[in-house]
Amino acid sequence: MLGSRSLRSLDLIQSRIHYRKYLPSFQLLDRIQIRKSNPITNEKTGVVSRFTRTNNNYCYSHQSARCFSSSGGKNDDDDKKGNNPKGEPEVEASALDEGDDQSQQTTQQTILPATVTVPDVWPQLPVVAISRNPVFPRFIKIIELTEPKIVELVRKKVRLGQPYVGVFLKRDQGCVKEVVSSIQELHNVGTFCNIVELQDLGDKLRMIVMAHRRIRLIGQIVVEDSDNNITTPTTTPSTTPPDNDKRRRFRRRWKSTTSENSEEPIKSDIRHPLSPVSSVSEEQGTFFPIPVLMIETENIKGEKISMTTEVKALVQEVVRTIRDIIQLNPLYRESVQSVIIHGERVVEDPVYLCDLGAAITGSDNEEFQSVLEEPNITKRLMVTLSMLKKELELNRLQQKIGREVEEKVKQQHRKYMLHEQLKAIKRELGIEKDDKETIEEKFRVRLKEKNVPKQIMEVIEEEITKLRSLDSHASEFNVTRNYVDWLTILPWGISSVETLDLEKAAQVLDEDHYGMDDVKKRILEFIAVSTLRGTTQGKILCFYGPPGVGKTSIAHSIAKALNREYFRFSVGGMTDVAEIKGHRRTYIGAMPGKIIQCLKKTKTENPLVLIDEVDKMGRHSYMGDPTSALLELLDPEQNAHFLDHYLDVPVDLSKVLFICTANVTDTIPEPLKDRMEMIDVSGYVLEEKLAIAQKYLIPQLMKKSGLKDEQVTIHESALAALVHSYCRESGVRNLQKHIEKVLRKAAFKLVKEEVTRVEVSKENIENFVGKPVFTQDRLYDHTPPGVVMGLAWTSLGGSTLFIETSLRKPTTDTTKEDGTLELTGQLGDVMKESAKIAYTFAKIFLIEKDPSNKFLISSHLHLHVPEGATPKDGPSAGCTIVTALISIAKGLPVPDNLAMTGEVSLTGKILPVGGIKEKIRAARRSGVQTVILPSENKKDYDDLPKFIIEGLQVHFVSHYKEIYDIVFETN
Repeated sequence: MLGSRSLRSLDLIQSRIHYRKYLPSFQLLDRIQIRKSNPITNEKTGVVSRFTRTNNNYCYSHQSARCFSSSGGKNDDDDKKGNNPKGEPEVEASALDEGDDQSQQTTQQTILPATVTVPDVWPQLPVVAISRNPVFPRFIKIIELTEPKIVELVRKKVRLGQPYVGVFLKRDQGCVKEVVSSIQELHNVGTFCNIVELQDLGDKLRMIVMAHRRIRLIGQIVVEDSDNNITTPTTTPSTTPPDNDKRRRFRRRWKSTTSENSEEPIKSDIRHPLSPVSSVSEEQGTFFPIPVLMIETENIKGEKISMTTEVKALVQEVVRTIRDIIQLNPLYRESVQSVIIHGERVVEDPVYLCDLGAAITGSDNEEFQSVLEEPNITKRLMVTLSMLKKELELNRLQQKIGREVEEKVKQQHRKYMLHEQLKAIKRELGIEKDDKETIEEKFRVRLKEKNVPKQIMEVIEEEITKLRSLDSHASEFNVTRNYVDWLTILPWGISSVETLDLEKAAQVLDEDHYGMDDVKKRILEFIAVSTLRGTTQGKILCFYGPPGVGKTSIAHSIAKALNREYFRFSVGGMTDVAEIKGHRRTYIGAMPGKIIQCLKKTKTENPLVLIDEVDKMGRHSYMGDPTSALLELLDPEQNAHFLDHYLDVPVDLSKVLFICTANVTDTIPEPLKDRMEMIDVSGYVLEEKLAIAQKYLIPQLMKKSGLKDEQVTIHESALAALVHSYCRESGVRNLQKHIEKVLRKAAFKLVKEEVTRVEVSKENIENFVGKPVFTQDRLYDHTPPGVVMGLAWTSLGGSTLFIETSLRKPTTDTTKEDGTLELTGQLGDVMKESAKIAYTFAKIFLIEKDPSNKFLISSHLHLHVPEGATPKDGPSAGCTIVTALISIAKGLPVPDNLAMTGEVSLTGKILPVGGIKEKIRAARRSGVQTVILPSENKKDYDDLPKFIIEGLQVHFVSHYKEIYDIVFETN
């Protein structure tokens, strides 16, 4: 008898095999033990039976089978005593899952019916619809039922001593319903099964069924039982049900569709004692099909088997394939092999052999059903053999994959063991030390030649001691090791030998850059101070000026002249303070800031550090303000004890020479600007650009282009045309691009063998760089009244700026209203205010000079600054606007070769302005001969090179009266 624990074990086994057909053999074999005994002989009937297991079902191999009933009798008493009825297969199974202790303790009703002979014909059966793995004759399957209708029906049948069901496979494998609504949802061929054991769990039934023969589905039987509520068809309210004592029978004939194996259509009477097989809604007339619970079947008589040569060959091949599968997969070895060895009639019974072969495979439902339905034994053997071959190939592939994985694991394990043994041997011989000892020794070697401060050495020793106590696999071990690695790799007390030779340093600076006298003088002064002190020192310089003037490249030349290591990093767009001061060690991926990384890379305490684009740093982000973080770094009083967040120990940066670069100084915070020594790096004029091109740019670009001096010649006139008509900006970067373009064109001509030598002159320069960008030097060759040339500063250098004034509408002598001034030209707020001041002062000043001239008082004027798309701002055009207003009022033009700049006050004072160097260069470029400047800018003018101011007549003024005398009285 199968107890509740054995039944649950068998059910779990069935579920595992059902959903995991390819579970490795050794896993399942360790968990299930099916006792293989000698054939069980029933003392009463002499029936010989054997209980074996396959992949999908449990096989009950016997000569004749018994069925059991729950109605009283001798066997009920035997059950209460725990005796095993004779003739019942003996099974021992260990549960696959030990977690179901609660279900073991629950009181469950196990129905063990008395033995009855299984009838040969039993047409009317409850139908059990399964989704996969049909049960073959002589095999056992565990089935659970949860649908209330079918559960009640099976209970009733067992109580009536009719423990028989028909097991059919559903056509739709994805259907989860236990009761189908139409017989069309089932395959036509199934198996007749008797219930070997039934376990009633209240809301569900768990039963073991054993299949006996193939049956064919004929039709549906609709039965209503008021006592058990098996089926309650829905009837329309208009229908009067017949009396219980005079029930009428309705007969209908349903035709099923032709089965997949071209069987004849199903034709049968459907017995219905009480109501029709469907009900119709009174309101809508909707058809409601009645669930299929009882069916009418017929036995399938197999064809007479003729053991022809083909059949014998197929049988032998099936047996051989099964033996191969058993050899590959131990899961089937004991159960199937015992059947093949002891079942002498297996080879002689091809029908059973087909069922056995199909049952041990993991094929799909269609192939299983084809084995059930195929009447021809030869075709059935072919289908079974095909399924077995697929299973064999699958097992071979599985075995191959297993071997490869096992071999790989073995190799890795063997390699690991050999490495560990090698380490142990080296450690014993003293050839190699432990990992921790090796790491500590590496740190000690680094510190031997360094002069580490005492407080930092204490931190290093403490961290090394901590490192010894940590496990090498711990996460904190790597954090501590990285921290000690940074502490020991920094150049404590190591400095490069600085060059203190002034002549050598000056020679290096002149080799790389033309001009830039202010920068070169400052570096030579720095060397001179270091020579007197006898030690290296740090300094903080800031080069500012337009793009392309050599601010970044001069820093590299300074490092070469001083014999210092060079490190550059840009802070343009930087928004994270941690880029400068490092991350906290508690963060994942933490690392020191750029300055500490600089010391590690340069390996000296006195490198030259270039901090590029300080005027473009991001400010006030959620990650901090980098400009404020630079205050500690660039403060000579604080950077001797710079504290990085990662290192958390003071680092001396007082010997580092910091050089910053910027295009403008307006965006640099005043506290940061105060800590730096500002050096103006202005743009270049024509003569300087020509010298730079001939001395530096052309030789470098010729070498990069692979050209030789005898192949390409660029005349000075061509360079002058490039500077004058294409590259008027202050820097030389655009000039470099145009020269490179000329050389590329020349290289193309030489390679194409059009010419053997290329000469570039003023006449053919357009063939290389295209049409000129600037076609005229100035907007007006002859300035009319009301137009005056001013001088302006831009980020690209200086430029000339014309101020235009004109009447908006004519004036008459009878006009008594005050005049107005309209401003255009995209002027900024400061320039608008300067224009208003100039307009007010011009009216007062003109009345003083010429009381009869009331033009500015009553006229409606329009003031415009050309190039309206370009924003303009600043107070330096004040005196120019006053001059333009007086010029139109007096009707006198201003001299063509005169330009001026300076801020004017309401009282007429001329205030100083910036950008004198750029403005003078713009005046020279435009052919100006006379320049008027504020008197307080004389010091800036005196610093200009002689070749720039040569040929210029400069007037320094402090009040507008002086400008009036120069422009109008002299004129």
